[in-house]
Amino acid sequence: MSRPAPAKRPSPPRGESSAEGAWAAKMDRLRRRARPQNKLRVCDDDQLRTRVEAAEQGAQRARFIAEATPADELAAQRAAEAEAIAETVRAELDDASDFLTFLALPRPVLEELIAAHPPTEQQAEEGAVFNPDTFPAALISAASFDGMSQDEAAELLASWSAPDANLLWEAAWQVQQESRVDLGKG
Repeated sequence: MSRPAPAKRPSPPRGESSAEGAWAAKMDRLRRRARPQNKLRVCDDDQLRTRVEAAEQGAQRARFIAEATPADELAAQRAAEAEAIAETVRAELDDASDFLTFLALPRPVLEELIAAHPPTEQQAEEGAVFNPDTFPAALISAASFDGMSQDEAAELLASWSAPDANLLWEAAWQVQQESRVDLGKG
């Protein structure tokens, strides 16, 4: 006994096919979005950081003067020279720096990590959502693009100065809060 041939589905109207294709392309782009990143610069050369700041301020002043006097070719030349100096010093700073890169975690991964580090009863009474003694090192490690382990993160948090340790924590935490979408715009 032979089976009847399956019924063919009617082709969608032209407009639907085009809309479906546009939606499929949009969904593909949405799936391929890169996760937000945050970089923390670590540089112990205070003199170099001071030189960068001075060069950037000098370039900004020269740019302001050049913009205020558009007919002044010498001012435009000075602005270009000041910007070139600032770029050179910024490149020196980049070469003298180490960078730690942190990526936003997918929402379920972040939620699991928070759940794995619940606050103590006292911390919860104070409004904590996670255990501030264990969660920071776990998040820093999980978000580290560079492969920092949880033990290494805990070591840095314990051995760095309070401001530097806070910046390390903030670099990993802030990227988890970054939004790159807008409501009602477009």
